[in-house]
Amino acid sequence: MLFHTWVFGVFFLVFYPVYLAVKGTRLRDYWLLLSSYVFYGWWNPLYLLLISYSTVVDYFVVLRMAKSRHRKLWLALAVSNNLCLLATFKYAGFVTENLNALLAAMGGQYVIPVPNWLLPVGISFYTFQSMSYTIDCYRRRIQAEPRFVRFATFVSLFPQLVAGPIQRASNLLPQLQQEQKITLADVTDGLSLFLVGLFKKVALADYLALYVDKVYGAPGHYQGPALLLATAAFGWQIYFDFSGYTDMARGIARTMGYKLMLNFNHPYLAEGLGDFWSRWHISLSSWFKDYVYIPMGGNREGQLKTYRNMCLTMLISGVWHGATWMFVIWGALHALGRVFTRELEKTAFWMESVPKFVKQMLVYAFVTFAWIFFRARSMGDARVIISRIFSPQWVDPAFPLLAAMLVLMVWLYQHLYESRARWALQLAPVKVGLATCMILYLAMMVGSSDRPFIYFQF
Repeated sequence: MLFHTWVFGVFFLVFYPVYLAVKGTRLRDYWLLLSSYVFYGWWNPLYLLLISYSTVVDYFVVLRMAKSRHRKLWLALAVSNNLCLLATFKYAGFVTENLNALLAAMGGQYVIPVPNWLLPVGISFYTFQSMSYTIDCYRRRIQAEPRFVRFATFVSLFPQLVAGPIQRASNLLPQLQQEQKITLADVTDGLSLFLVGLFKKVALADYLALYVDKVYGAPGHYQGPALLLATAAFGWQIYFDFSGYTDMARGIARTMGYKLMLNFNHPYLAEGLGDFWSRWHISLSSWFKDYVYIPMGGNREGQLKTYRNMCLTMLISGVWHGATWMFVIWGALHALGRVFTRELEKTAFWMESVPKFVKQMLVYAFVTFAWIFFRARSMGDARVIISRIFSPQWVDPAFPLLAAMLVLMVWLYQHLYESRARWALQLAPVKVGLATCMILYLAMMVGSSDRPFIYFQF
């Protein structure tokens, strides 16, 4: 069920009035859970078996862990169960294919059957969310949730269920434990967020996708300029697509009285790679920092181990995105980038004299180059794209100029938002004018987009 379709519109029109009627009663959690399961099961009812299993195991393991002297054993059981779910449904095919390739290279005749299981939508998101709850309970940072229905609602709350932002129990569970008082500001702010997210998805991401899909679908048919523009367009497409989803998710949750964490903070204005990862997919970046990087030792055990931990974390992040070598390479590129720039960003005194815009453009260029491996279908396609981008034989491409103009306007808006002129963007006439323009544009685009969100595949 996609946020930008009429099906979700009908779903929400049924859900919301009932939610307002029961939000002050014990029926609220049951209604939230039922609605979330209907929302998730709309893609495939079999998905509900997996999320229910994961929820039941983590709930009872944490309750048992709270009363046991063998806390680490129970933690290992819960984490292993979640990782096995991911390994089975997300990575089994990838591992099997590579084992078959290795056996063939060694002269083996036996071929291991490659599993063809359906990858459940959003499995990485709700698995990580549930794992963070288990780990935080083990660390005694939060108390175990005694009510199963409330915990199940925490895992499956539909606005953020399939693509985040990944919520920490310390943020969302207390909100679920309280009666939500919905103000007029909650509704208007939530609708504004939803409108912005819808505009990003339909007017920007899906429009850019028309060009990106065409060029990346057959990169051998295009020359340097078209490939370069398509790569830059994909960088903006994935940003608008994913941040658009999280804006809509946060907007829907806000109308319900819940505040989900910020997930994107103008990442293409970052002045360093560390700054970029503090702005891009914040809920996942902070998850890896708290549950992978720091437990491995973080930066506490010397420079060499710090770099090791940093590289392993970025490689794991790449693998999290998908079971292909292209994502591994993408993660490795960012790992190397962080290693080579970390000390430079921290200690080089001359970096302070480099203009802010120059640093932003250097980070943007590196991140955009890395997107090639994220988007390309194969290593062969990536080689063609890179070789032709850096080839002197360029021809003029056909490019969606309207999308380019819209991207430029968004980028200028982001620069203004982080400048001293930010106050002008907060003026009521400016807000109303921007909202009116987006509504008019979306009205012209009605029915032109039903693409799923990119991050649903992760």
